[in-house]
Amino acid sequence: MIEALKKNPAFTPRRGPVVLAILDGVGFGKYPDGDAVKLARTPVLDDLMKNCPCTRLKAHGTAVGMPSDADMGNSEVGHNAIGCGRVFSQGAKLVEEAVQTGKLFEGETWKAVVEQVKSKGGTLHFIGLFSDGNVHSNISHLKGMIVSALKAGVKKIRIHALLDGRDVPETSALEYIDPFETFLADLNREYGADCAIASGGGRMVITMDRYGANWKMVELGWKTHVLGEGTFYASAHEAVEDLRKKTGAIDQDLPPFVISRDGKTPLGPIADGDGVIYFNFRGDRALEITAAFEGGPEFDKFDRKRVPAVCYAGMMEYDGDLHVPKHYLVNPPEIDRTMDEYLCASGVSQLAISETQKYGHVTYFFNGNRSGKFDETLDEYREIRSDVVPFEQRPWMKCAEITDAVVEAVASGKYGMIRLNFPNGDMVGHTGNMEAVIVAMEALDLCLDRIKAAVKAAGGVLVISADHGNADDMYEHGKDGKAKLDKSGQIARKTSHSLNPVPCIVYDPESHGEYLPELRSGLGISSLAATCIELLGFKAPADYDPSVLQFK
Repeated sequence: MIEALKKNPAFTPRRGPVVLAILDGVGFGKYPDGDAVKLARTPVLDDLMKNCPCTRLKAHGTAVGMPSDADMGNSEVGHNAIGCGRVFSQGAKLVEEAVQTGKLFEGETWKAVVEQVKSKGGTLHFIGLFSDGNVHSNISHLKGMIVSALKAGVKKIRIHALLDGRDVPETSALEYIDPFETFLADLNREYGADCAIASGGGRMVITMDRYGANWKMVELGWKTHVLGEGTFYASAHEAVEDLRKKTGAIDQDLPPFVISRDGKTPLGPIADGDGVIYFNFRGDRALEITAAFEGGPEFDKFDRKRVPAVCYAGMMEYDGDLHVPKHYLVNPPEIDRTMDEYLCASGVSQLAISETQKYGHVTYFFNGNRSGKFDETLDEYREIRSDVVPFEQRPWMKCAEITDAVVEAVASGKYGMIRLNFPNGDMVGHTGNMEAVIVAMEALDLCLDRIKAAVKAAGGVLVISADHGNADDMYEHGKDGKAKLDKSGQIARKTSHSLNPVPCIVYDPESHGEYLPELRSGLGISSLAATCIELLGFKAPADYDPSVLQFK
């Protein structure tokens, strides 16, 4: 049990609540021709940046616990950093170290999976995001596990590849598939083994749903990976080329496919006695497929038809409260003493709100990968159900409904702290559709105006920031700063997060001049926790990263 925060005599709390608005995927673009944030008409955001204390915060790389500053940030690590006020080594770094040092292969879970396969004469299956985006997974980890399994005596391995095109270039699948096929062919010759890609499909079509938004994705993934049902192709390369021609879809939206050597039977359905490793290290898009594998007769999300008796393991523990999955390869970061927990201990009532696509980010990830509340009377979580449609078709998403609820909450006087996430800049940004992202940003701006007015009327403080960039960097650029062209001569769209800094704006209409108008620079988004705590009239914990505020 942590202690209550101490009062800060240098600051007088305002009449109204502190509202933290996280504009997911909104950063400061480096290139004007690909910056949808700048290209959009956003008079409210522009005015706030011009006339309020404002600074830039780091939201990628080591500033959020990633292995290097070449690694983009993401919503998981971003909300971890914002919510806990410090930087912890994250999944990508922890898994990389475990694979490189061999610690992963010394663990009981790895040994149990390998032993199951060897003793039962089964197949070792790997399911996961097939890229080096380092947001949910990294193909280098998969390669390391395959080699280790072969050295341990496993003879048959099947890979079920979820195509990315979201954290990496949108049509880069074959840049991963082709060299990987060569990699497997070399291993097959060296070890006398049978390793092959068995199935696949776009990450936004099968398997990788989150927050229960669309269980049909998981059902389709189950049919594809486990049952081996679907359209047969002789190779993953052939599947990608054919499905691109037929659908015109980018990688993340490609339909599922199943590999068959004879055109009649699937190459790698999952059967009794097999081992299955879900090699994504990030939890949000791992929980549902894990539930399908681990759920007993009570599982009711879809008809699994058959449930093979396998030894299933996740790359990490995806939910520390529920202890899901039962078996995992690498221990997750142990995040404690989050801002929410401190505020509950200090008697501050809080509201966390977003739509389904980011609901878990302002709750589970914000609270250090904890799914429960710290205090049932002080913590309130509210989810606005997301539409199940392509994001570019409704780029405004549910920002108006979130705003309705936030405006009402601010006026109610019930909450001391309100945190919200607008997903638009990120979720629409991932589509690569510049026009849709501009609409998303303009919708956000309208909502910010309403929240700003509500905060002013209540005498509160509005802090605006983001967890990472995305909408600010919509085109692929070369080293010369010019936009790249794709094979058709069009500007190459970028669907991944950016490495750009994000804003931190403090709108404090009833300021008494306790702090300087210039905010600290050179900090990361982990400094938002101490900032909000200070604006609530408390002293931040001594080991939290410093606030952006400079008191006189």
